Amino acid sequence: MAEQKYDVVVVGSGPGGYVAAIRCAQLGFRTAIVERYSTLGGTCLNVGCIPSKALLDSSEHFHAASHKFGEHGIKINGMSVDMPQMVKRKDTVVKATTDGVAFLMKKNKIDVHYGHGSFKDKNTIVVTPDTGKPTEIGAGKVIIATGSKPSSIPNVEIDKKRIITSTEGLTITKIPKTMVIIGAGVIGLEMGSVFGRLGTKVQVVEFLDRALNGMDGELGKEIVKILKKDLGFEFFFSHKVTGAKSDGKGTTVTAETTDGKKVEFRGEYTLVATGRRPFTSGLNLEKIGVEMDKGGRIVVNDNLETKVPGIYAIGDVIKGAMLAHKASEEGVLVAEKLAGKHPHINYRAIPGVVYTWPEVAGVGYTEEELKEQGIPYKKGSFPFRASGRARASMDTDGFVKVLAHKETDEMLGLHIVGARAADMIMEGVAGLEYRGSAEDFAIFSHAHPTFSEAVKEAAMAASHGSAMHM
Repeated sequence: MAEQKYDVVVVGSGPGGYVAAIRCAQLGFRTAIVERYSTLGGTCLNVGCIPSKALLDSSEHFHAASHKFGEHGIKINGMSVDMPQMVKRKDTVVKATTDGVAFLMKKNKIDVHYGHGSFKDKNTIVVTPDTGKPTEIGAGKVIIATGSKPSSIPNVEIDKKRIITSTEGLTITKIPKTMVIIGAGVIGLEMGSVFGRLGTKVQVVEFLDRALNGMDGELGKEIVKILKKDLGFEFFFSHKVTGAKSDGKGTTVTAETTDGKKVEFRGEYTLVATGRRPFTSGLNLEKIGVEMDKGGRIVVNDNLETKVPGIYAIGDVIKGAMLAHKASEEGVLVAEKLAGKHPHINYRAIPGVVYTWPEVAGVGYTEEELKEQGIPYKKGSFPFRASGRARASMDTDGFVKVLAHKETDEMLGLHIVGARAADMIMEGVAGLEYRGSAEDFAIFSHAHPTFSEAVKEAAMAASHGSAMHM
């Protein structure tokens, strides 16, 4: 017999899980959340989005002070990096953020059960703490939000000492002289940026022939060019990693080129950034009949419900981009569906962001997708070097690109490499959600001088055939 019974139990407290729990509680459901670790917030808040951005901001301050402040007329002598303090500040940011989630649980009267959650049956969750006896809680509905874990590749064993993931990378307190990064995706470029700005020689080894696979191709080309120029990154594309070894003091990565040539890369650390995999271990999903696909993801319908009635799944454990904000939107959708409301998610309008500097952001169709699907389109672009605001701040790298339907002018995509791209991408989200035209964004008044004027100019180029300031 379950000791406590709830209308909804959420398993996992990341941005999908805790947001789902809050919305359920707001809608009147008696709600509980189960978390296997001692702090709430999941990967994102503890070892992902939040701590990585803290280090990215700290390292960018140092890099700007070292390379740009002199041009601004600011002279600094004897500057150095206190890496332990940088990591300590990151930890402080994480604690404040996770404490904030704990406060929200109390505020919304959500019971938190710490321990590993697993299904006894479809309406009973067993919570097994690190110490002490397991308890059972009853659930009318269950939302699975257990997130993902870093994945690796054959012949690369992560020892968490020298061959590491981003999780261990966040705790390094001595700046490495060299680092090999396997993977030119979001995590690889972000973590590489942290150390590259501090003086680490970074080599990126990538199986594909491009960076940021899945984003618009021009974005990947542009950020590669910038990282080479600004941070001295070396990129090795079309290289298949065949192994990685550690001798305790450093690492050796072996790889093969497309023509069969064998090469080696040596670094103090090797950071494996080859993606993430859904984490469903120990949930006993097979016991209650939840269906999984070949990629280890939970199969759900359009309402995010599994084949077992009353069991839902959101975030990284189901299909789609592994993004914190995607998981949050899905958590809200499930909660509101349970309350009889009619929410929606436009997956095409969920933006992706890379927090390098300059930032990279995209939403909607990529140019490659439009070509592949035979959708007639037109595009307009505007470089930040033509922006007065960008020149004032010395952030002239990158561009804005608008994709619109050739016949209707409906906005189909917005893609940006540039300062504050993470914030500006919301113009594209709004355009897609409201099916606005490129002309709409060309005629909307944008404050001057701002970075966002580049969106207006690119939209003008797409709709009218030419920008104003080019």
